[in-house]
Amino acid sequence: MNEAEFKDLIEDSPFAGSPVKPTMLAEDAKLQFRCHRDVKCWNACCSNIDIPLTPYDVLRLKKRLDMSSGEFLKQYSVPFEMDKDGMPGIKLNPVEGGTACQFMTPEGCGVYEDRPTACRYYPVALLTMRRSDEYVDRSAYALVREPHCLGHFEDKIQTIEEYRHEQGVDEYDRKGHAWRQLVVKRKSAGPAIGKPTPVSNQLFFMASYDVDRFRAFVMSPSFNDTYDIPVEIMATLIADDEALLDFGLNFLRHALFGEKFVEERPDAYEKRLARRRALAEQEKEAAFQQKMALEDDKYSADH
Repeated sequence: MNEAEFKDLIEDSPFAGSPVKPTMLAEDAKLQFRCHRDVKCWNACCSNIDIPLTPYDVLRLKKRLDMSSGEFLKQYSVPFEMDKDGMPGIKLNPVEGGTACQFMTPEGCGVYEDRPTACRYYPVALLTMRRSDEYVDRSAYALVREPHCLGHFEDKIQTIEEYRHEQGVDEYDRKGHAWRQLVVKRKSAGPAIGKPTPVSNQLFFMASYDVDRFRAFVMSPSFNDTYDIPVEIMATLIADDEALLDFGLNFLRHALFGEKFVEERPDAYEKRLARRRALAEQEKEAAFQQKMALEDDKYSADH
């Protein structure tokens, strides 16, 4: 990958617009870096956070904290838009009235074994993108040097691959690959799929981050009236968060890009129409009853 291609990656990455510009790294690049308790900048990077979360990050953290996805999102996340069309993303929410990570302690990260992907990679970044005329994702590593970080002056030297393995990002990248592909595909599709509707953005958010609410959606009568999900697969989705996340990402491809994933029941369309008609009739009847109650109130004995 040449410098021009790398700059294209940067323009479509979380670093765009940042005063901290990363430096491109070759795959066999050596990294001089070590973070430890005795380094003078200890906890500095956790004191002023801007940490995007992947769906797998949310799964790991909510499980560690024994919370539902909804509870986790409310307490520990803040939404942001990943593109001009409002593709929803989330970041870690800092402490109230401050910029520090809620998980920071004097000893270091309070959730270290389950820390997010971005924290594991730091000060390395993984950049992924695909142009609209391409069918293969392109990736690159980058090194971000911030003035406060003294870990770059430590004497430990290793390759990027060795550092990735040491930080445990292999599993996180494997679990997050399908989601990154989905994000890149949606960004690169652009006009081909048109401007996403609010409903499609809500579905994207729910299937990506709010796995417990997505599970309720998948278990709902309306979903099962529409889609034919085998009993054994439904049982797995009910019991396994990771399986449900994989299902959700594939379902988003089905819903957003028309990539066939689940079978629709033959009478699904007719049932949807019947439900809409029934709902419209209920709303019409409720409005009529409310109007009659107001009329009765005009002539009640209290007036």
